Amino acid sequence: MRPTVALRRRLSARLPSIRRLLAGVGGIALAAVLVALVSGPWLRVSEVAWDGERFTPSADLAAVLESARGTSALAVDTDSLRSAIEGLPAVASATVSVSLTGSVQARVIEREAAFVWGTRLARFVGAADGTLIDGGSAQDALDPALASLPFVVDIRPSARVLAIGDVVPEALVRVLLRLAELDPALLGSDATDLAVTLDNDYGFRVSSAEQSWEIAFGVYGRDPHETVADAEARLDGQVTAVRTLFATRPEAELAWVDVRNPGKVYFRAKG
Repeated sequence: MRPTVALRRRLSARLPSIRRLLAGVGGIALAAVLVALVSGPWLRVSEVAWDGERFTPSADLAAVLESARGTSALAVDTDSLRSAIEGLPAVASATVSVSLTGSVQARVIEREAAFVWGTRLARFVGAADGTLIDGGSAQDALDPALASLPFVVDIRPSARVLAIGDVVPEALVRVLLRLAELDPALLGSDATDLAVTLDNDYGFRVSSAEQSWEIAFGVYGRDPHETVADAEARLDGQVTAVRTLFATRPEAELAWVDVRNPGKVYFRAKG
């Protein structure tokens, strides 16, 4: 006996259509292909590369990117790699991309060099926020591209342990930039070049080799109650005090000037 029309409709409603069966089979096949691509020997990362670095050691970038080698290109966590690269001292930002040909490429944008911080043993390049982004021996020749940057020689005992990645306190960087870029004419001096030194006893010192004098400006950054405005005002007062002294006594006669307290200037004549 042939099924009635009503029975056929009920059966067709309960049984999946050919279209749905094909879609289901296709989805399973696609999933299987994706699993095979991710876990199989295809699309594996076989090459890593980077560019844009100047201060960042290639070995540090390689250490990050080489972790992706052998991984399926579809499974590479580019965000994780980017974060790791941006954690390197000299890196400001980075982008990481991966191709289906098995290549991982990183593009690095580094922090700009703002000053050079020298010690008895080493010489560091620092960014504007105080982070030391590069370094080498104090005996190495300074890169000519960095020769015009503000420079300080830090002879404090604590400076011996400075390392790339350390951060120089903002207050010290700010004073260094002011003193290193100070026009000698603002001091009433005929000098053409000034050198900046930092020690524990007199703090920042500015000297002129051609005029054979040295000026002690004092310690900055230790007083937690001194604001930026206070520090700037103190430094301005010290510059004024030196200019006043040089206006009354020829700088050629002076060997040592102490303006740590700009209201009480001490000096020692040559000879």
